[in-house]
Amino acid sequence: MKIIILRLMLSGAVALAAACSTLKSPTAEATVKTEAPQVTQGKTAAAPAATDELDDYAEVAAFDPLEPLNRIMFKMNDCFYLVVFRPVSKGYQCVLPKPVRKGIDNAFDNVKYPVRFVNCTLQGKFKRAGQETGKFLVNSLGGLGGIFRVSDKVPDLVNIPSEDLGQTLAKWGVGHGPFIVLPLLGPSSARETVGLAGDYVLNPVNWGFFWHGGGKSEHDWTMIPPAANTLRSLPGQLDIYDAATKEAVDPYISARSAFIQNRAEATRE
Repeated sequence: MKIIILRLMLSGAVALAAACSTLKSPTAEATVKTEAPQVTQGKTAAAPAATDELDDYAEVAAFDPLEPLNRIMFKMNDCFYLVVFRPVSKGYQCVLPKPVRKGIDNAFDNVKYPVRFVNCTLQGKFKRAGQETGKFLVNSLGGLGGIFRVSDKVPDLVNIPSEDLGQTLAKWGVGHGPFIVLPLLGPSSARETVGLAGDYVLNPVNWGFFWHGGGKSEHDWTMIPPAANTLRSLPGQLDIYDAATKEAVDPYISARSAFIQNRAEATRE
């Protein structure tokens, strides 16, 4: 048992060292935006002020007064992803074939309807709120509870931009506030953290579905839907994380930029 614990400690130390060695301190105060990767376009030789972003995300001013603490949390998260999340994600993908994983994703996305409906309404997007209702009914009734996304065959219900509380607060004029790296969850901001908490409450998956494990303890209960939701979302979340940091000179700056860019893009939809 001691040998196993020692090996785990050594593995964690190696992972931490690897993570630390990949991070370089930024040369200037970083700037950022939110979501999808946006590689900067090449500048002409006539522009002496042009800088080579080395395929990092374009930077936009980011309020990051907690950067020293954020970098520590970023390194810890990166190590945890390497040692725990990645093996679990790989196991999930190996055990369940892609069509099954797709059905699970569809079902959880369908159940998240209240989050989208409420935030569409709060933003005054009543047509989109109606589309979300139609999508939910079509998939629930015709798609076996949302396992099959039959709404994709209805032109008015295809590719409806998802709405969340972070976007709603942005529409109301609330700024990001300080950038924050949350334990395990990764890049966020004061505004987006509040939005995340609100969406968590609105999501029926988190409304207290429990399963008793058959143990003798009265505390031997497990929240199956939230645990399953976390597991099924790991592959996609790790893919996003890798896209933002894999080839980055400074993974922290790149991840921060990706987050700000993505959230800005989502707010414009």
